[in-house]
Amino acid sequence: MADVNRGQRPLSPHVSIYRWPLNAILSIAHRITGVGMAISAILVVWWFLAAAVSPEAFATANGVLTSWLGYLVLIVSAAALWFHFCNGIRHLVWDTGSWLGNRRVQQTGVAALIVAAVLTILTIIIA
Repeated sequence: MADVNRGQRPLSPHVSIYRWPLNAILSIAHRITGVGMAISAILVVWWFLAAAVSPEAFATANGVLTSWLGYLVLIVSAAALWFHFCNGIRHLVWDTGSWLGNRRVQQTGVAALIVAAVLTILTIIIA
């Protein structure tokens, strides 16, 4: 075997070397938004429980959720919800065996991002 200096080479291709495909990024984001929506659901449950318990508890919960930080969390939650919804539709279409080519996967990924952004902006305007 040749004398190779293994200390100068990476052990294997690393995530920092290659550009991630959009589909990989969207797959990871889909999982993250799912967890984020579960955390956001806890805030909604807290708000409803506070409304059921007492006016003081509701005033506290409502004060937190209508603060600037609360609005930011709600906007990010709406964006996560719409992205997860649009990306989930992509997965439902793929489950039928349709739109699985590289070009179509790229196109639907971009479309999911655009539609999610538009729906988030519409949600902010309407709400």
